[in-house]
Amino acid sequence: MKRWILFFALSAFVAAGIFPGTVRTVVTAVSGSEATLKRPFPLNGMSGIVIHDFGKGRQAITAVVVQERPGTVRVIGRTLLPHRGLPSPKHTIAPGDRVIGGYLYSNILVIAPNAATYNAIAQGGGKFWIHPDLYAAFLAREGESHPTPDNLAAFARDAQVGLVALVGKDRLVLFDPISSRVIKRVPFHPKGNGAKSPFYSRFSSIPGGLFSGSGGNYYETIGAFR
Repeated sequence: MKRWILFFALSAFVAAGIFPGTVRTVVTAVSGSEATLKRPFPLNGMSGIVIHDFGKGRQAITAVVVQERPGTVRVIGRTLLPHRGLPSPKHTIAPGDRVIGGYLYSNILVIAPNAATYNAIAQGGGKFWIHPDLYAAFLAREGESHPTPDNLAAFARDAQVGLVALVGKDRLVLFDPISSRVIKRVPFHPKGNGAKSPFYSRFSSIPGGLFSGSGGNYYETIGAFR
């Protein structure tokens, strides 16, 4: 019975609109590096991509944008995945270009203090949950010791992560690693007891001494994203 109650609670958590969805819209006007959208993204700080139709079935991502204020986005890059073997489109944003806000927002990395809290979030349907083990291994490879906006952005490019959910002492913080902006904070209390440092993963240790054991530094680390 407790398992069923927990399942319904998790489904409700995801269904409650905690995580913003993908928005499809078009550019209506352009002024310098900013563009006006026909339909705004639900939250400022959300990233998105601009797609231009070159005709004859040819389409390409021509810009990465962030919403600065409702319905207005600013260009922050040209591509999500730089590749030396592929040409970079030279097209600039123009009215009529399609925009996808919250691109990859269904791919979510959860940073939590313990397994109970991670499971309380990452078992809802309709999302692809990126396990923190992958992020821990990435940090070990890069010689990093704790989450930062920069290494989250780097990991997001590698693992196609669109959104990061970081659990604090009394809230859930949603961080967009593409725009490097906190886009939402909602009340949330961790489940279970204890906080593994620097965050929950199934590694007891990683070569080089990173992530060994547990400690009380988790909330101090996550506090940087408040």
